[in-house]
Amino acid sequence: MTAKVFEKAFEYKVIYIFTVEDTTHAGLVKIGDATLKTNTSIDKLVPNCRELNQASLNRIRQYTGTAGLTPRLLWSEIAVRTIKQKDNTLKLEAFRDHQVHSVLKNSGINPQKLSNSREWFAVDIETAKKAIEAVKNNYANLSNSDAVKHQPIIFRPEQADCIEKVVKHFKKADRFLINAKMRYGKTFVSLEIVKRCKFQKTIIMTHRPVVDDGWYEDFTKIFYGTDYVYGSKAKGNTVDELLKMGKPFIYFASVQDLRGSSAVGGKFTKNSSIFNTVWDCCVVDEAHEGTTTLLGEETVKAVFKEGQGTKFLALSGTPFNILQDYDADSIYTWDYIMEQECKSEWDLLHFGDSNPYDELPELRIYTYSLGDVLKNSNYITFEDKAFNFKEFFRTFTGDMKLDNISMPIDAEVGDFVHEADVWSFLNLMTTEDADSYYPYSNKEYRELFKHSLWMVPGVKEAKALKNLMLKHPVFGCGQFNIVNVAGNGDEEEASEEALSKVRNAIKEAGDDYTITLSCGKLTTGVTVKEWTAVFMLAGSFSTSAANYLQTIFRVQSPCNINGRIKENAYVFDFAPDRTLKMVSAAVSVSARAGKTKESDQRILGKFLNYCPVIGISGSAMEEYSATILLQQLKKAYAEKVVYNGFDDVNLYNDELLKLSEVDIKKFDKLKGIIGTSKAQEKQKDITVNNQGLTEEEYEETEKLKKKKKKEITPEEKARLEELKKLKKTRDDAISILRGISIRMPLLIYGADIPYDEEITIDSFVDIVDQASWNEFMPQGITKAMFKQFKKYYDAEVFIAAGRRIRNLAKAADTFEPTERVIKIASLFSYFKNPDKETVLTPWRVVNMHMSDTLGGWDFWDTEHKEMLDAPRYVDCGEVTKNTFGKENAQILEINSKTGLYPLYVVYSCYRNKLDIIGDDNLTLEEKKELWRETVEENLFVICKTPMAKTITKRTLLGYGSGRINAHCFDDLINTLKNKPEQFQKRVLKGSFWGKDVKNMRFDAIVGNPPYQEETGSESRQAKPIYHYFVLQAKALSPNYISMITPSRWFAGGMGLDSYRLEMISDKKIDKIVDFTNAKNCFPQISISGGVSYFLRSNTLSDNCEVLNIHGDKISKMIRPLDEFPILVRYNEAVSILRKVREKKENTLDTIISSISPYGLSTKVRGIEKPDSVNNVKMYSSKGCSYISSAEVEKKDSAINTYRTMVSQTSAEHAGEASRDGTFRVLTKSMTVMEPGDVCTHSYIYAGSFASKCEAVNLMYYLKGKFARFLILQALTSIHLSKSTFLFVPMQDFSKLWTDEELYAKYDLSNEEISFIDSMIKPMK
Repeated sequence: MTAKVFEKAFEYKVIYIFTVEDTTHAGLVKIGDATLKTNTSIDKLVPNCRELNQASLNRIRQYTGTAGLTPRLLWSEIAVRTIKQKDNTLKLEAFRDHQVHSVLKNSGINPQKLSNSREWFAVDIETAKKAIEAVKNNYANLSNSDAVKHQPIIFRPEQADCIEKVVKHFKKADRFLINAKMRYGKTFVSLEIVKRCKFQKTIIMTHRPVVDDGWYEDFTKIFYGTDYVYGSKAKGNTVDELLKMGKPFIYFASVQDLRGSSAVGGKFTKNSSIFNTVWDCCVVDEAHEGTTTLLGEETVKAVFKEGQGTKFLALSGTPFNILQDYDADSIYTWDYIMEQECKSEWDLLHFGDSNPYDELPELRIYTYSLGDVLKNSNYITFEDKAFNFKEFFRTFTGDMKLDNISMPIDAEVGDFVHEADVWSFLNLMTTEDADSYYPYSNKEYRELFKHSLWMVPGVKEAKALKNLMLKHPVFGCGQFNIVNVAGNGDEEEASEEALSKVRNAIKEAGDDYTITLSCGKLTTGVTVKEWTAVFMLAGSFSTSAANYLQTIFRVQSPCNINGRIKENAYVFDFAPDRTLKMVSAAVSVSARAGKTKESDQRILGKFLNYCPVIGISGSAMEEYSATILLQQLKKAYAEKVVYNGFDDVNLYNDELLKLSEVDIKKFDKLKGIIGTSKAQEKQKDITVNNQGLTEEEYEETEKLKKKKKKEITPEEKARLEELKKLKKTRDDAISILRGISIRMPLLIYGADIPYDEEITIDSFVDIVDQASWNEFMPQGITKAMFKQFKKYYDAEVFIAAGRRIRNLAKAADTFEPTERVIKIASLFSYFKNPDKETVLTPWRVVNMHMSDTLGGWDFWDTEHKEMLDAPRYVDCGEVTKNTFGKENAQILEINSKTGLYPLYVVYSCYRNKLDIIGDDNLTLEEKKELWRETVEENLFVICKTPMAKTITKRTLLGYGSGRINAHCFDDLINTLKNKPEQFQKRVLKGSFWGKDVKNMRFDAIVGNPPYQEETGSESRQAKPIYHYFVLQAKALSPNYISMITPSRWFAGGMGLDSYRLEMISDKKIDKIVDFTNAKNCFPQISISGGVSYFLRSNTLSDNCEVLNIHGDKISKMIRPLDEFPILVRYNEAVSILRKVREKKENTLDTIISSISPYGLSTKVRGIEKPDSVNNVKMYSSKGCSYISSAEVEKKDSAINTYRTMVSQTSAEHAGEASRDGTFRVLTKSMTVMEPGDVCTHSYIYAGSFASKCEAVNLMYYLKGKFARFLILQALTSIHLSKSTFLFVPMQDFSKLWTDEELYAKYDLSNEEISFIDSMIKPMK
């Protein structure tokens, strides 16, 4: 039975000597080894016995048979020796053929190479036997003299390839990732790279300080006989001591220790030398862990100091979250498939030479559906239909509110809530049965899994499981030592202690067993080689693939114990769907995965060949096929598609590799409508190769790229260019489709169809109503046009991604309201902002905006940098009391698109009611009912489209029952613009909302209205529309209004002048919070002029609280809004403007030309050199050219004077400051136009002078910081006009003005001058 279910974990090795009786092999013997699968006791396995001979010949014939050779076996014996350990105890150990070869080499007998074998020795049988005997006696050579103390490291082929690639790469670039599975030898390889590159100062950083021993041990081998010195806190010298030595050195540092340093914001003054040193090379071990915390990532960056010549070498076996930081040329991949493939094919390729991969065990994965076995659906999550270990192993807290069940009389805090089911699970594992498929069901199996690792959800669960296991008749019989290394919850508890506990338990086990319980410790970077099995009893379908694979590969560590070598290692996972997903994830980072969908199936087949996945269901056992796994791989791709907001290459199929000229023309047309867009920063999870080529083409490209330039033929060079073009074509197509794709998730989320019905790429178009399609999709993309491109989407991935979104939404419905809000908000974090017209307000901004104006329950910390585990209450006094503090509050969201503003509003109202009733007094269902009641009583919503309404309902009520007070208008913008009275009448009518009142009275109106709509003109200049929403909100006369809008209204223009006057004259505006850079609110969108939110109440006041956020600077001032003709954004500028305006001088706006002063569009181009007709010099964005006088549409009296030409657009993109927070304001294109010169629409001009000197002085005045600072105060978009110069005073331009003279003239203080300097870049 055992052979059918579980192969033995450990097997003996047999050492053999053979020859081939032909002229080629005359006088030569080959010494090799073979695996011996036997149940015979070692004392009966005498030399040359039948079993040993048979095992030897089986191995020999595997590689001699294909060569047509007949081997003659000369000798076979069991490969076991006795060695003395450090504590003087004796231990049986298997030995290998390469150790026998070393004895011969150390004795001066070197092997001869024959064909593809390098291990034929010219010795007789007796000498060969003596070499075997020398190994058994631990001799270095045949005479046991001059023992060789240092054996040079011989790198495996893939290690040598990697070293060569990195050394070569570091000559031209600074960053490299070694993506290699555990047990690859990353420490050896990286140290050899340091040695070959001759780096003088190298730092190794790790998140696992317990691996210091391993690094030091490998250092002594690689740098034997060199000047290199090693240092770490535990071993050797400090950094200061190493620096003083003047020798090349390697320093080992713990990221945990480094991040406590004051240099990166920590509490301790330490490690300054590490941060101050410019290192030659930074090696980061387990680099994927650096991205799990911002602090860890920032610490590594602070040591690395990018751009100073330091080389950065990242090491990881599971680099899912960092792969996107490296291009294909800066990654070396070595995965499980490649390793096992080399192991399997070694004999054929190397004629039975010593196999360097032989001691790397093969993994076998067994899955059991615990939910099916226990026949309990309570442990299956809605989110992904996966087993919920957290619930299964949940322990009592003693708090009824958290436990959701009363604690039995005989139970204690810390006991399992579902103890009976956990007990059933333990019974299932151990019920005595010779034919069982469970790992502890008979003595034979227990011997196979003598030492195992069990992963459990947490510290409390581990403690409870150990207590229960000790009571169990099998696990508690005294033969099992249950070692709990989960600790007491202290994150900093040393892993060394845990490792020591496990090793001591194994050492003392004797004939007994150990089970190590862990919730994360000892799963990365350390080795307990005796483990033969890992039991996955933690995590979920959404478990990090990196953590899962790190854990399961721990048991694949080579182990040589009791004279036997580990051949097989086992993974037991009790959540089958999760198992398949993780296997798919492992395949997805293969060097060959993701080229095309066809190649995925081939690579999955290979993986299963070397790592069988076997499903156990009752008494049936089934091995999974590549086809089944491919479906799961699609789910893994789909999950990544969702996490990246459909901004992911896996959403598309291989049709993009077959684009014809006709197809490319269609894409060009589509590009003309929506343009191309860059992929946004990715969520850090599974990453697959993005090559855009078939597997064959990819491999062809790699081969050609490896060739030296001199060796590439013209044909090969042309082929390489063709392949590059093919990849670029696909990439370009994806960048075009992206503009459509990133809009899909929100529409799928809100689709008003039954939960069980799938959304296909075909049905998607029909599900979205026409008005919503027009609203959410790019302007000009009709349904008919989209249907031409849907064939490029992977139908299965699209369905699976849609299902994932809806499962996440459905799963949220099972939680109590607070937890549900957090789940829904996290789902929205995956959705992208497509453009300025479709700004989806991030949950962070909703919380920041609402808590800062109305108060309520904020789910973010006070700085709005991190989400909290539980929301905090923000009390803004009267406004909070009169809105969220009222049981019968009526709050209107004037333009809901996602439902996140309504979510905040409802939650804050709900919490007020809950606090009155008392949280402890309500059950889960009663809390849900109170939520539904709050939705129906306190919230009112206006939407632009039907889909926006269903999205809002989904956000508030999920797939549950209940109604929302929501209405969508057929043409909302037109109604607000042209029929405002009709809008007001309808919204204020009680019957419109189904309420039994005549008139509605809203306590507050909130929201983020749409900002603009395209004019359809060639310039694509969009018209603002947000002000219509604000004006109508005012007309509805609520007690409070709070909205977030662009800040361009501060200065007016584009139809906003009257709105600006109304706003700055409004004495009811209490507060304005202004963000100079809109990316502080909407990171992916540039909004010219920034954004701001305001609070308006019904209380009159002459002053308003104005906050301005500019980079890290926050200024606050109480001041009137109408002091100046426009709203001045920077509070520090107010005193400067007052001093300037006190002089009552004319301002520069009186001498600024109109827009497009000569009627020449930006597209007009003249000839390079003048002729008799084209003799008018014209300035355009492309430089100077010449046109005819007849082409100048507008001519004024100033055309024959000297004028100072200024670009009509500002120097900054979207008005955003540079990284240091400064502005240039005006572009470098300023020049003086000579009489007769003209300019296109790209420029305006200032002044009209008879002398060139005055025009030049005006130009230098404008280049000064003083003038540009004053221009900045009236600039809230990228466009300059007359009004932009309204604060800049006229000067006597017969002289040249310096900033110092101007500061003195207007009596500016040192603080005011410093502020100008901090805001304005110098300009030559």
